[in-house]
Amino acid sequence: FRKDFPELMPVTYDVGFDHEAWIAEADVVIVHEWTDPKLVARIGRARAAGGNFILLFHDTHHRAVSATEAISALRLEHYDGVLAFGEALRESYLRAGWGKRVFTWHEAADDRLFKPHPEIHPTSDLVWIGNWGDDERTAELKEFLIEPVHDLGLEATVHGVRYPKPALADLATAGLRYDGWIANADVPKAFAAHRVTVHIPRRPYREGLPGIPTIRMFEALACGIPLISAPWSDVEQLFRPGVDFLFAHNGSQMRQHLRAVLADADFAASLVTSGLETIRSRHTCQHRVDELFGVLTECTTEHTINKTTAKEAAA
Repeated sequence: FRKDFPELMPVTYDVGFDHEAWIAEADVVIVHEWTDPKLVARIGRARAAGGNFILLFHDTHHRAVSATEAISALRLEHYDGVLAFGEALRESYLRAGWGKRVFTWHEAADDRLFKPHPEIHPTSDLVWIGNWGDDERTAELKEFLIEPVHDLGLEATVHGVRYPKPALADLATAGLRYDGWIANADVPKAFAAHRVTVHIPRRPYREGLPGIPTIRMFEALACGIPLISAPWSDVEQLFRPGVDFLFAHNGSQMRQHLRAVLADADFAASLVTSGLETIRSRHTCQHRVDELFGVLTECTTEHTINKTTAKEAAA
């Protein structure tokens, strides 16, 4: 981590950690959706008590539609804004009245880390990098990964965690090699060692939050590997289906696409070129930083107006 991100300083905390002191001199504080609800509220109170920072809540999950009570219980009234990783999620927050302002802030690829490795020659056909999914995509993994690999006799590798014994048995029977957990920084080289990957979103995202792919799609395209995706609705036109990647609407079509990509090097190369073009022009972390500065400008302007109004009212 220190080698790949030398400018970042991770800090772990326990129940006795002085969060207020730690964030007192910050310009911006971003709290993620998986943070303990009590801490979410505590940091909000620090902002309300005069914290001179912009406070944002960042949601990259589906609980806003799958566990609404948990999200509605979060105390976000003192947060300057919410960063939602897709327009459908943003609209969910707005409908529910959660947060003062809600901004769409998509996933992206850090193209300093996620990039092609032409020095690595593929030694296997397919790689799937993802967790089992807690029954949120069990049927989809069988239809779009396990069964096609078995039927086509592909050499395939699986990385991820929380695979139950029956799932591991299914992988072994189908001929997929399970290599367990992989560090995110090692993912680009894993992609480079394979000729194609697949994208299989979880059902709650596909059904409840249309238009939001997993971050792995951004990262895979940034690494220059052909990608075939199980169904999801690209309503925000983040990518160019059929140009940047291929949609497989069922298991049969997944088999067809896998055959085509693995048999036609020129076709595979065209997907790689187009996918890289879209990532580099729209979906790198630099693009998201630029968008974040726009969010901060809007929040700062609103904060200044509110402070001025409060002073005038007290005068």
